[in-house]
Amino acid sequence: MRFLKLRTFQIPATTSFRCRFIVTTCRAVVLPRFGGPDMLELRPHDPVPDLKPTEVLVRTRAVSINPLDTRMRSGYGRSIFEPLLPLILGRDVSGEVAATGASVRSLSVGQEVFGALHPTAVRGTYADYAILKEDELTLKPESISHVEASAIPFAALTAWRALKSTARITEGQRILVVGGGGAVGFAAIQLCVATGCHVSTTCGSKTLERVLAAGAEQAVDYTSEDIESVLKGNFDAVLDTIGALETERVGINLLKRGGYYMTLQGEAASLCDRYGLTVGLPAASAMLLKKQLQYRFSHGIEYSWTYMRADAEGLYEISKLFEAGKLKIPVEKTFPITEVREAHEAKDKQQILGKVVLELD
Repeated sequence: MRFLKLRTFQIPATTSFRCRFIVTTCRAVVLPRFGGPDMLELRPHDPVPDLKPTEVLVRTRAVSINPLDTRMRSGYGRSIFEPLLPLILGRDVSGEVAATGASVRSLSVGQEVFGALHPTAVRGTYADYAILKEDELTLKPESISHVEASAIPFAALTAWRALKSTARITEGQRILVVGGGGAVGFAAIQLCVATGCHVSTTCGSKTLERVLAAGAEQAVDYTSEDIESVLKGNFDAVLDTIGALETERVGINLLKRGGYYMTLQGEAASLCDRYGLTVGLPAASAMLLKKQLQYRFSHGIEYSWTYMRADAEGLYEISKLFEAGKLKIPVEKTFPITEVREAHEAKDKQQILGKVVLELD
């Protein structure tokens, strides 16, 4: 690893952070402007901000590539992020605690941790040192590698928020996961199984065996089967990871009254990108409210856009499931951080369908 400045000295007791050393710059993958994988720049001396009282400095060992990373790189969320360029992409991280803010109590220097940043974070995890809030991290199970751990938190927390926080699923309920072959859908299946729910899912032919092995009781190949006629409906909750007009229509029709429909593909970011924040945010709020009222009266169901957010309790429970072998997202390929462009290109071209992880030595 190379970084510009590394100073070791005693820190006064009154300082706002606790650490073994201070890092002022480090390697980081920077996005100076939106575009293809060639826009990503590995800079050897990117500044590391000072820690706030509730923040933790993590020496990064592995980060996974999420669909949000490639979409942001291409310009998704432009209305929010363009004024803040250059950005550092990345949400998931696994590594060791290098320093802690003065208010941090649950973590200490040297501990191995994993976690995920909020979707709107500007300084991501594609760096030798990442900064996260205390409630965005938890201890990494000793039996799990950094590569394995980095594939879990963002996807699992997204599924957790929908299923546990919004729908509040309970044992014995019927749950449909639309798009069970992706990371969020695959995590959702396993969370439902761990809760004692009966899970059905839709996926492509290449992932049928995998979702069934994860515990889905029924898997429908959307490329060759009619979803509505096969599944028959009467579900307590539907998590739609695809978010197309057709999957929304089908998902809502398969719900029983009082059920929950949750989609990952809300319109807030796209409307803001199209019309700007001033017009886009009110338009998105109005659209969401309209759909909520429409489906509440026409179908008697609750409709929501769902997204990942920090949840310390959820992340802890996810780590316990992870450690117990009840939750896992397989990593298909790893790349060194120096080959981040090649990794993004492979994801763009769908050459690698499963999880891709970047390793930092």
